[in-house]
Amino acid sequence: MRVAFQGEPGAFSEQAICEYFGQVQTLPCETFEAVFAAVAARQAEAGLIPIENSLAGSIHQNYDLLLKYNLFIVGEYFLRVRLCLIAFPGVKIEQIQKVISHPQALGQSAGYLQRLGVKTEPVYDTAGSVKLLRERGERTLAAIASRRAAEIHAMQVLAEGIEDDDQNYTRFLAIRPEAASPRGKAKTSIVFTLNNRPGALFEALSVFALRTIDLTKIESRPIPGRPWEYLFYVDLAGSTRDEPVQRALEHLKEYALMLRVFGSYRRAALK
Repeated sequence: MRVAFQGEPGAFSEQAICEYFGQVQTLPCETFEAVFAAVAARQAEAGLIPIENSLAGSIHQNYDLLLKYNLFIVGEYFLRVRLCLIAFPGVKIEQIQKVISHPQALGQSAGYLQRLGVKTEPVYDTAGSVKLLRERGERTLAAIASRRAAEIHAMQVLAEGIEDDDQNYTRFLAIRPEAASPRGKAKTSIVFTLNNRPGALFEALSVFALRTIDLTKIESRPIPGRPWEYLFYVDLAGSTRDEPVQRALEHLKEYALMLRVFGSYRRAALK
């Protein structure tokens, strides 16, 4: 089995693949969209994408890509992210003047970096930042990535666990061309649009409240070309196999201009 992810070998996404799927072949992709495209073209049987972090929030681009591509969410996984400050062997932490990494990693360690008094530069990937560090050869430069990324590129870990909160988790979604049909504790992800009028969102969400369906996440995203109109992404407890969920979604169609079900999947638990 081949699973696509965004980043270089040693990325946290690759770590999540190993923990979620087990021993599979991985397909590194330069961008998030390349992951979706690889799965859609069946160059990979599945993809694993980050959708939100417990410290830095949502990865909005991936919400937009879920809508753009006709793929299904078939699983989720919570990865405990431990960030490492990485530099050339022999470099002291006092020598570091600038730190590079993915914007999410910089955001998750913003307090630590502020105390360190360094400049920051966002780059395309955490593991890729270690590759760039090696290529640039600057001994006053450091990167933030995983311990495995440091080992791959023969770099030194100056500090580990530099995230601003030890409850630093990233939620990943598994995507495939075919939908799943989970049993037991499940979650369903949907997106819908509404007429922009008073009470519209209240009416839409009431279809779940009436059936005591728990909403675990609500995210709004702007609709391109339609200023101040929004898409509403919702995660809810339950599967489309469940009658209350089926009835709620049918009821929602009475209010929604557009409704799409991304899929139902087994709920993950924090480890």
